[in-house]
Amino acid sequence: MAEALRIIRNEHASIERVLSLLEHLCERIAAGAAPEPALFAAVFDYMNTFADRLHHPKEDDFLFARLRQRDPAAAALIERLEQDHRHGRRALAELQQRLQAALAGGAAERSALLAALGSYVQRNREHMQREERELMPLAEQRLSTIDWAQIDAAFTDHDDPLFGPQLRAEYRALHARLTQLAPQPWGLGGHGTPPEPLRLPLPLLQISGLHSHYGRIEALRGVELSIRPGQLVALVGANGAGKTTLMRCIAGLQPVSAGSIRFDGQDITRLPAHRRVALGIAQSPEGRQVFGPLSIEDNLRLGAWSRSGDGIAEDLERVYARFPVLKDKRRLPAGTLSGGQQQMLAIGRALMSRPRLLLLDEPSMGLAPLLIEEIFAVVEELRAQGMTIFLVEQNASAALAIADIGYVIETGEIVLSDHGPRLLENERVRAAYLGM
Repeated sequence: MAEALRIIRNEHASIERVLSLLEHLCERIAAGAAPEPALFAAVFDYMNTFADRLHHPKEDDFLFARLRQRDPAAAALIERLEQDHRHGRRALAELQQRLQAALAGGAAERSALLAALGSYVQRNREHMQREERELMPLAEQRLSTIDWAQIDAAFTDHDDPLFGPQLRAEYRALHARLTQLAPQPWGLGGHGTPPEPLRLPLPLLQISGLHSHYGRIEALRGVELSIRPGQLVALVGANGAGKTTLMRCIAGLQPVSAGSIRFDGQDITRLPAHRRVALGIAQSPEGRQVFGPLSIEDNLRLGAWSRSGDGIAEDLERVYARFPVLKDKRRLPAGTLSGGQQQMLAIGRALMSRPRLLLLDEPSMGLAPLLIEEIFAVVEELRAQGMTIFLVEQNASAALAIADIGYVIETGEIVLSDHGPRLLENERVRAAYLGM
């Protein structure tokens, strides 16, 4: 193995030690402990001074640049890795802001910090795996001995300043802070065998670098989004911003051009829609899309098509208890219902599959204000019962007010993310979506 690749693997191991520490800190916060600003500051310092200023630039400037010259077909993979590097710097700045908000705020701010930290840790790990499993084997095949000699020389000139054999003077204080503040033993100066890592629940849905096209028109550009079990995550944006396209990509109804969608750890990017339903993804689509000639009850039963007969009758009664008007009219054609009643039917039909992830696409579209309140009250009730929900809405005020995490999408790109109610206070959101 080339010396540069050995160094990269060692540096990945160092970064993994710090990511494991972050997970441990998240576990403590989730259990009720207050965030430790000094320890977080030390971790952020390291990730900034080493990972973002030394480790990533030397990959970009030497290994990636040379591989791009030797194999133009590697450009897409390299661009994705470079995009990860750029995102890492932005994400770190966002984490520092969220930490300050969590220190000054309450449970909602801590929840937003934990979600951001979990996403940061996972994205870093996925990036390192992509380098080791895809880029490194390709580089070993394509680069010459002369190439490696030049790349190795550049890499050996840049040592890990914190964990490397030559601890640099300017990082001694940082090393001391990490080893002093980190819980023992965590591989940062402690002794003995490290305990089994304490890990937060993985995201139920993880979207990474997602692109999608309609012909030559790029509808989604590098979308990053994650949803943890039990969260209500809202996506808001103007008409044509890409909200429904993203929802269709998740449901398996719109092809993905690049990037990945993972559900409960499984890559479902190319999985057919019906198999996603079987895994536990159900959608209440934009415009309701009920089967007008069929009875209301038949529409509901169609929602359970992927299940055996066990429990279907009981679930049907639960839907009727939630939406009594549907029970009263269950023998009537679905097309006779009002818009609000059809929305209730669409949600009830999705619930009949017993979803692990409920996708709600524009549930307030075309409804009167009182019906909108009723629909959103149902959404809040489902969230309170532990349902994981992805809510896509043009009604930013209603969606963000109840969201654990909110995302704003513009022309196919995620431009903002934060705790839902806090996004309502964002000047950009207020001006663009609230008319304020």
